[in-house]
Amino acid sequence: MREDKGCLPFWQGFRVADLQVEEQVVRVQLHPSDLANLRCGRCGQAAQGLHERVRRSIRDLPMLGRTVWLDVQLRRVCCGQCGTRMQQIGWLDRHARLTKRLAEAVALWCAKLPIKHVAEMFGLHWTTVREIDRRRLQAFVAALPPAQPRRLVMDEFALYKGHRYASVVLDADTRRVLWIGEGRSRAAVRPFFESLGRQGCARIQAVAMDMNTAFDLEVRQHCAHARIVYDLFHVVAKYGREVISRVRVDAANQLRHDKPARRVVKQSHWLLLRNPAGLQPGERIRLDEVLQANQPLLTVYLMAEQLKSLWKASCPWQWRRLWKDWLTQARDSEIPALMQFAARLRPYWRGIVSRVRWPMHTGQLEGINNKIKVIKRQAFGYRDADYFFLKIKAAFPGNP
Repeated sequence: MREDKGCLPFWQGFRVADLQVEEQVVRVQLHPSDLANLRCGRCGQAAQGLHERVRRSIRDLPMLGRTVWLDVQLRRVCCGQCGTRMQQIGWLDRHARLTKRLAEAVALWCAKLPIKHVAEMFGLHWTTVREIDRRRLQAFVAALPPAQPRRLVMDEFALYKGHRYASVVLDADTRRVLWIGEGRSRAAVRPFFESLGRQGCARIQAVAMDMNTAFDLEVRQHCAHARIVYDLFHVVAKYGREVISRVRVDAANQLRHDKPARRVVKQSHWLLLRNPAGLQPGERIRLDEVLQANQPLLTVYLMAEQLKSLWKASCPWQWRRLWKDWLTQARDSEIPALMQFAARLRPYWRGIVSRVRWPMHTGQLEGINNKIKVIKRQAFGYRDADYFFLKIKAAFPGNP
């Protein structure tokens, strides 16, 4: 079969009828080739006849720094199965106004640059670029193998300003982001467990989280055999906010008539909360001076170190002894903030002792949350939360 001399390999089935090169634009007029086989654009079957001819303007890849517009003459064909449909074109998707080549190039750059930059590069509207990237992300996520998690990590991150959060669920074994949803309530995370199904929930053995009551209750409802594991970092951070900071403020208030001493106590906020191993020699001296001058501060500071030892116990019996000693010392300290924290922490003891059997933490997800912030900052935020969540899932597909 001979080829039409006007046909080019990248516009199969069409021939160039006219070509106009302007200063910034190249306009190409394409007519159907007589040698092209008409097929239905929906089912791909051979067409039974021609219904009508239509014209459509299509964007193609830039040529020599110029925007390329194709003025294409298309044919609507009669299909025995689908009725009247547009003809099948190998280099153009159904209803598309961009060629497949241009869409693939845009999708390739979207994996490297924010959509605003890609839109400026190709001279497209950012909504068009976003939809192309959305289809790329959806195809990538859909192609991932089915997840069968046994251990989960749950946490939240700030989605927008104004205390609006999103919840993230991570497979602790593969580091794959399994699910993201707006909110941090029980109703917000319930769709994830419903998507797992009864068998998937029964497979879950342990879930690491902070002391989020909503996460805790929802896990207990759907995964009755899963063990809750509370993260050390969040418990110690909560202790620092509710106990150390409160005692420091009370100590500073008692020294209101001794301004130099009061200034020393007020300026010791971060010294008291930082890890002792990370302090410089000069900072250690300042910290010792503050602790020696105030007995309640010394007590709560030492109790923080003993609290951390609960996550280092090698067996349940050792943990039980450390736990009882800590509660007794907290009760005998007669420091209101410490006593109140101990009373609130007591109901969570099962999630703390689970650390002995399941050495899990939310550190993996904290690192991922930092990468999520980078993704959000590169685009100066996302208006479409679903598109943002697809970006995150594609960025963390998990280890094989």
